[in-house]
Amino acid sequence: MIEEELQRIINFMEKIEYWFLEPRLLFIALCHSSYVHEQKQKGRNDVISNERLEFLGDSVIEMLLSDYLYKNFEEFSEGNMAKIKAAVASEEALARVARDINLGEFLFLGRGEEITGGRDRDSILADALEAVIGALYLDGGFEVVKRVMLPHFESYIKQVAEGKIILDHKTALQELTQAKYKALPRYVLVKEEGPSHMRKFTVEVRLKRKVLAVGEGTSIKEAEKVAAKLALEKLKKEENT
Repeated sequence: MIEEELQRIINFMEKIEYWFLEPRLLFIALCHSSYVHEQKQKGRNDVISNERLEFLGDSVIEMLLSDYLYKNFEEFSEGNMAKIKAAVASEEALARVARDINLGEFLFLGRGEEITGGRDRDSILADALEAVIGALYLDGGFEVVKRVMLPHFESYIKQVAEGKIILDHKTALQELTQAKYKALPRYVLVKEEGPSHMRKFTVEVRLKRKVLAVGEGTSIKEAEKVAAKLALEKLKKEENT
């Protein structure tokens, strides 16, 4: 690691109040594939992407949430716990947790991702959070993951359980339209524009041929999430009028 990389890792360890026994694990967790590609072009072969740690972290998060739900929500059925876990483990929710710890500012990104807003993109933040949790698990075990990360998930778990917030708008929209209209929403890409490094996508969410809402984003997935959120707000507003 070069000095700038090491300093950023130290700053992040101070942020989460955990000092890695193997700091290189954290370095890998913070490295997006675009940064790895860029560094390899400069002749560096010591930089590895966070994708394998992301794979591990995904399973650790499942265990973290399952353990907490089982021990703290004895009155909930398996189905209810599964719904809460799915919502809190969704990309949108993980990105929220990542923002709570300012994870974006510590990531190592390639120039292209940097200039297109990668530091605040849900997909990159969620993947990086999974990788960081995978690194924590390898470095200190499950108890360290619980101590460092559970406090950041806890309020979201409780708010979802109490129905106070929605963390996965696409799933919530699907459940609402199935229950009320006996139909599933459909997402249609209607526009794609901008240069290759700054694409903008426009998506309509439709229900029984009617356009409920239109969303825009730097990826189709992001545009769909925006459209789902707006559609939910519209349907709930109609219910209250």
